[in-house]
Amino acid sequence: MKKRITKDQYYMNITREVAGRTPCFRAHHGAIIVSDDQIIATGYNGAPRKTKDCYERGNCLRSELKIPSGQRYELCRSVHSEQNALINAARAGVSVLGGTLFLYSKIFDKDGNEKIINAYPCFICKKMLVNSGIKNVKCNQEDGSIKEYFIEDWVKDWQENDLIDDVEQYGTKIIKNK
Repeated sequence: MKKRITKDQYYMNITREVAGRTPCFRAHHGAIIVSDDQIIATGYNGAPRKTKDCYERGNCLRSELKIPSGQRYELCRSVHSEQNALINAARAGVSVLGGTLFLYSKIFDKDGNEKIINAYPCFICKKMLVNSGIKNVKCNQEDGSIKEYFIEDWVKDWQENDLIDDVEQYGTKIIKNK
């Protein structure tokens, strides 16, 4: 007998599909915001509206400049998926206060092979999520599981330490499971 998937798996599956809209050669990230068991916004990493994305330009500026993953975000054409989900909620006039953001990520090597990675927001997105009022973030993991982070834990950690001392950083080797 087939077992029914959990709500978290259901939402993560949708988040994976949202990531499929990404016009990025290096990584596909998708985000959805759920509040009261309803999807209120979605976002994927991509160029700002009405501008050319990397697919349309035929190149990745960060790859051409040999910028490692997790660094120099200002030199990327894309707006991050988490940012786009927050922006899309604002454009629709929907509050994200107390909501949950689901995040799905996979990367591509230079030969185009995909690899599911442990999704995690960058520092910029983490700061935006703190200020937005989102309650928690649920991220896909390489092993197919979903890891949950609570915004209040990030805030507490940053109150006690500096945010640059954060032990969990996207694109680094210091990510550790709590």
